[in-house]
Amino acid sequence: MNSFDADKKLPEIVEGKVDWKGRVAIKYKHGGIRASLLILATFGFENLATLGPAVNMVTYFIGLLHFGVADASNTLTNFMGTSYILSIVMAVFADTFVGRFKITVAGACLEILGLGLLAIQAHYPSLKPAPCNAFDPTANCEKLSGSQKALLFIGLYLWAIGGGATKAGLPAHGADQFDEKDPKEAKQMSTFFNSLLLAVCIGGAVSITLLVWIQDNKGWDWGFGVSTIAMILAVFLFVAGLPMYRLQIIGDPTNPAAEIIRVFVAAIRNRNLSLPEDPTDLYELNKDKEAALETEFLPHTDTFRFLDKAAIISDVTYQPETSPPNPWRLCRVTQVENAKTLHGMIPIFGCTIIMTLCLAQLQTFSIQQAQTMDKSINSNFEIPAASLPILPVAFLIVIIPFYDRIAVPFIRKFTGVPTGITHLQRIGVGLVLSAISMAVAAILEVKRKAVAREHNLLDANPKTQPLPISIFWLSFQFFIFGIADMFTYVGLLEFFYSEAPKALKSLSTCFLWCSMALGYFCSTVLVKMVNRATKGITRSGGWLAGNNINRNHLNLFYWLLSILSLINFSVYLFAAWRYKYRAQISPVVKNGDDREEKSKA
Repeated sequence: MNSFDADKKLPEIVEGKVDWKGRVAIKYKHGGIRASLLILATFGFENLATLGPAVNMVTYFIGLLHFGVADASNTLTNFMGTSYILSIVMAVFADTFVGRFKITVAGACLEILGLGLLAIQAHYPSLKPAPCNAFDPTANCEKLSGSQKALLFIGLYLWAIGGGATKAGLPAHGADQFDEKDPKEAKQMSTFFNSLLLAVCIGGAVSITLLVWIQDNKGWDWGFGVSTIAMILAVFLFVAGLPMYRLQIIGDPTNPAAEIIRVFVAAIRNRNLSLPEDPTDLYELNKDKEAALETEFLPHTDTFRFLDKAAIISDVTYQPETSPPNPWRLCRVTQVENAKTLHGMIPIFGCTIIMTLCLAQLQTFSIQQAQTMDKSINSNFEIPAASLPILPVAFLIVIIPFYDRIAVPFIRKFTGVPTGITHLQRIGVGLVLSAISMAVAAILEVKRKAVAREHNLLDANPKTQPLPISIFWLSFQFFIFGIADMFTYVGLLEFFYSEAPKALKSLSTCFLWCSMALGYFCSTVLVKMVNRATKGITRSGGWLAGNNINRNHLNLFYWLLSILSLINFSVYLFAAWRYKYRAQISPVVKNGDDREEKSKA
């Protein structure tokens, strides 16, 4: 056997990844499509367990716990916002201390505990208020006691913390199963991210049909119980793949998030120093002297020049006899450019918050609209109000493979862009559609209230006297927003992942969750502000006050959101026009000659 044949027999290792016993991961044995399928299935089960309760939770808060409409909406959006914002904290914690696999398992266990507590509260009468018709304005319904409220919020926020951990761990752990340096696996990683949304949609479709039906017809104790079982199955599926996973190495002394913070700190500390006329005079590692290191280099750009002050070499920042220089006073040009990239992404990030604010209304007020309408499909079956989002979800299940496999290759022929249209164009399409969705919602709300007024049903009990207008009228606003979802949220995920510095790519998957978190929190603030501003000019005490949605002015609130969305889109156009796509990273340096050859290639 010659040396070439012997080399072919050697196992191909994966740099920077280990197996569950801490040994170097081996290709074709660890990671790849097979391992990612278990991760996708886990994400599907997690969404099955959580989407239905989240969408239908306002009904639970109002009908069983006797919250007001606005309070129920704000409680849900605060819960959702907390879950999404915690994903950032959990991602940093996972990368620094415990790893993505462990943070995912811990998060799923917390979700099981939280959902289990909510199931117990929903089952035992002593743990919730006595039954009462919360929609009757003359009824004096009992409110949650202190201990009952404590149990509710402990269950909710254990669920929120666990959800934040799984959102932080699962997508990044899935990406860990592929090697970006391998062209074949790089394509598989792209397919994984597209499949991630598909798994979410499939799990969500089951959740907002079967699980919502169980909640409405068998009871919320059964609903939370089934969610708990689904999460247990998710954990078993995820853990079963441990022997085949590629795991990240914990304990890397270079903390990429800390490096970004150091750039801003150093720029502020060096604010009184003057920038050199020649950018090559800024601090960077000597590429020849550092030939033994595996180091990345980015070219200097002229944007956000203030941050360049973090790389100014002076007697204050750099003492040749001191090695290495103080990282809180002097940073490499590459580190500064990474910080510039993140700084430039902030306006794009901010312009997506309004869209989640609109999404929050579809999960809260639109569900309450649906509760008042005729939900019958035929004489024997009624569609639960919270199951209405099945229409856009079902559409996404069909359109995502079509878009990925047919539309993108077709559009690519005309644009020359590998993804068909750029990430920023895709986000912009979604933002426009979300504004249209809110305008359509406002028009349909006027129609719904007109039907209630014509039939003298403004004060009717929605459970016993539904309005003679089909629930499927609301499908228009859900349908349009579902398409917006596909464009903006998937576009955001791809944009953040492709534009973020390489060292921050795992954390970048959480930028989307952070945007959604801020949208939910802004929804809470906006609802309170609108109610306070309109308290004295409406009979109901505010556009969104009270439990009777027929007496509210939800249509005006939707118009407000549509106008805010259009203003936001105008700002987005300016931000997208100014955005400069990130420069490509220089090839990895392993020796000086090799680098020079690759750079010329």
